[in-house]
Amino acid sequence: MADNTFATVRHAVVTGAGRGIGRAIAQAAAAAGYRVGVLDRDAAAAVAVAKEINDHRNGSHPEAEAVPLVVDVADEAGVDVAFEAFGAVPDLVVNNAGIVRFGPLLELGLADWQAVLDVNLTGTFICARAAARRMVAAGTGGVIVNITSMNGVAPGPNAGAYGATKSAVALLTQQMALEWGAYGIRVNAVAPGLIDAGMSEPIYADPDFRERRSSKVPLGRLGTPEDIARVVLFLASPEAAYITAQNLVVDGGVTCNIIGQLPRPETVDRVGAPE
Repeated sequence: MADNTFATVRHAVVTGAGRGIGRAIAQAAAAAGYRVGVLDRDAAAAVAVAKEINDHRNGSHPEAEAVPLVVDVADEAGVDVAFEAFGAVPDLVVNNAGIVRFGPLLELGLADWQAVLDVNLTGTFICARAAARRMVAAGTGGVIVNITSMNGVAPGPNAGAYGATKSAVALLTQQMALEWGAYGIRVNAVAPGLIDAGMSEPIYADPDFRERRSSKVPLGRLGTPEDIARVVLFLASPEAAYITAQNLVVDGGVTCNIIGQLPRPETVDRVGAPE
């Protein structure tokens, strides 16, 4: 097992940190004082984000420099190698890596179904377990945050296995919290809504779709990666010390606005009895 080499520095590993929400979480963790493992299967992206973080620090606190960790989260042996290469027991692990294969279920190939399960569900399990084993062995406890989705709460059409995996991760989060709480490990999930980043970028590149989607959000705007990063860092903080097993939906109110999307005569919204 790796030793917690830098005793005065907190350590975080963020998966899928090469872009989008993961990149924002890695940057926010670094700004909060964590030494960050930027884990991504895209080597160039992992290296670039680690360099961004380190350049922003301008050489200060070299003991807390970000480290690129290149591995596929579904590769169990590779994940163990990456955690060992990180060189410290993590205080925080964020399971953000995820993929989607769009298409109607009637036409979805088994290979696409399995690929999404491998990364989103199995990859989350592999990385969380690798972290928890190290936390338990060190006796340090820690925090794990799994990124789910509003699509794990309310399914979207033609999303293949995506919503099913995110719903499964939400329940897996509860099971992890139940089994690992005695070791001082808190496990929560964050379910982003309509976020202007990552897999959604092609949708929001169209100004018309961007406006139409924004108008359906009760708070009146799309979410940002930084909106999600702030919630993740809150869940990792002492202020959240008694919070575990939760799936916190961060969606600007979209998932509670189902009836608001349905046609409705103005006459029924008058105060008082119908005339």
